[in-house]
Amino acid sequence: MTGPRFTPLIDSLPATVPFVGPETQERARGRPFVARLGANENVFGPSPRAIAAMQAAAADAWMYGDPENHDLKRALAAHHGVAPQNIVVGEGIDGLLGYLVRLTVGPGDAVVTSDGAYPTFNFHVAGFGGALHRVPYRGDAEDPQALLARAAEVGAKLIYFANPDNPMGSAHPAATVAAMVEAVPDGSLLVLDEAYVDLAPDGTAPEIAADDPRVIRMRTFSKGYGLAGARVGYAIGAAPLIAAFDKIRNHFGMSRVSQAAALAALADQPYLSEVKARVARARDRLAAISRANGLVPLPSATNFVTIDCGADGAFARRVLQGLIARDIFVRMPFVAPQDRCIRVSCGPDAMLDAFAAALPAALAEARG
Repeated sequence: MTGPRFTPLIDSLPATVPFVGPETQERARGRPFVARLGANENVFGPSPRAIAAMQAAAADAWMYGDPENHDLKRALAAHHGVAPQNIVVGEGIDGLLGYLVRLTVGPGDAVVTSDGAYPTFNFHVAGFGGALHRVPYRGDAEDPQALLARAAEVGAKLIYFANPDNPMGSAHPAATVAAMVEAVPDGSLLVLDEAYVDLAPDGTAPEIAADDPRVIRMRTFSKGYGLAGARVGYAIGAAPLIAAFDKIRNHFGMSRVSQAAALAALADQPYLSEVKARVARARDRLAAISRANGLVPLPSATNFVTIDCGADGAFARRVLQGLIARDIFVRMPFVAPQDRCIRVSCGPDAMLDAFAAALPAALAEARG
């Protein structure tokens, strides 16, 4: 026999990917999008200081990045008021989730998540043979009580919970999240994905002791800091758990350019505040565009607005396809009843103008 011999687990998995990128769609369409509003990127871009740092570091790109991420870990620790031993840096939250699942989940181990929540986590669990247990959203938000109850029922090793949430944009207040941590069942670890928390209203992020063994917090430079293409994420957790990442992580996974960009971006908190204000204005504009077309914008604590199209998933999918046909890249939730919506990222006025111009015709086509 020639060729690779895959494991039975890999042979059993479907040949699919969680997201079809805009570049893939542009190649299939033969033209670029006018407005790239589907990937929840920070379209406003990174701090000028981060751009300058990347330009300066480019000449040193012949060297590997520091495998210990020493300077960045210490800067993050100082920023959060924790010890460097409580910080691990990795290739975005996606990379860190993969490492965490590899550390904790074996074939058949129970893992709990929300049905329709961020799918990349599910792909990691499936890839290591874990048994996913899904609970439905309550309204348009993740349901902390249902997640905890299912975790206790199945003896879950991990409980995935995003706050703020993707794809709905909803957020629970800090007190709710803190109470959830207190109620984590014995033997479970809460994976608190806070990718969007830099853009959320004050009072969303709870105070959690870094050495609390019941929770690991995932953060990223992809959203508020505008460095999605640099792939820099980090986690805050108890020192023994963080140390375990060193057993399996790619020690040369971070580039020098990305490390320099993250350090400079973290140091420019005034720019982050400016981005947060621009995102808030764009959320208001997207809400106004939605209402002007008879649609309902859902409350958002993120850099996107999820828009209720007022019918079912098939109708929302036609709206999405109509927008894509008009060169507007957006996405939508995957699971009913949340799939009655489309999801549109915040962006500069020119992109929102293009969305506003395309939406009426896409809606009319979907209704026709």
